[in-house]
Amino acid sequence: MIPVRDSVFCRTPPYAVITLIFLNACVFLHVHGLPWPQQNRIIAEYALIPALYLPPAQATTASLGDYARLVTSTFLHGGWLHLILNMWTLWLFGCAMESRFGTLRFVAFYFACGIAAGVVHVLFNAGSTVPTIGASGAVAAVIAAYAWSYPRAEIKVLIPVIIFPLFVDVPAMGFALFWFFLQVVQGYADLVTPDVAAGIAWWAHAGGFIAGPLMLLALAPTRRRPLPWDHVSRR
Repeated sequence: MIPVRDSVFCRTPPYAVITLIFLNACVFLHVHGLPWPQQNRIIAEYALIPALYLPPAQATTASLGDYARLVTSTFLHGGWLHLILNMWTLWLFGCAMESRFGTLRFVAFYFACGIAAGVVHVLFNAGSTVPTIGASGAVAAVIAAYAWSYPRAEIKVLIPVIIFPLFVDVPAMGFALFWFFLQVVQGYADLVTPDVAAGIAWWAHAGGFIAGPLMLLALAPTRRRPLPWDHVSRR
């Protein structure tokens, strides 16, 4: 299911969301414009690598730069599809959430959840030397916080059926829970048969999703509670 439209009105301009999308795009274009050896060096220096933090490596030897990877890894993407799906989802759900949080609180929420997603990934992949990149964990938190804030909002999703696209309206909470269920199922499959997951950080997605509502409760100002007129019919 690919979300293509939502029904929540954004009360304020999404400055943080636009800035995050712009920065991610700039980093992607810069990195992918470099020769392969330089791209690989950047991945090695800035991607999240679980073996740096937990056994068999000695966690006490991890440097400040190693911990910074929890943030820097969120600005790296493996390909155009990876970037576009993450940034489109951030735009679709992030605008309403920035209105809910306020710009500065949304930025704090985004990075805190991205870090939490990275920590969960490290815990479930202790000792792995495979670099992990992408904003998916932070974006998962935005999806979860959106669903928590606007559970009955309408999400129009695209379901590819062979060659015919099928568009369906689903409630935000239903979309979010189904998405989370898929991450957990595929994450479990990755633990049992690692080749099945094709290197995707399913547990980072799940960790970010769980962090979303928790950070929402911690950071969202009460004066910006969701209101009935936030919903706009887009049929």
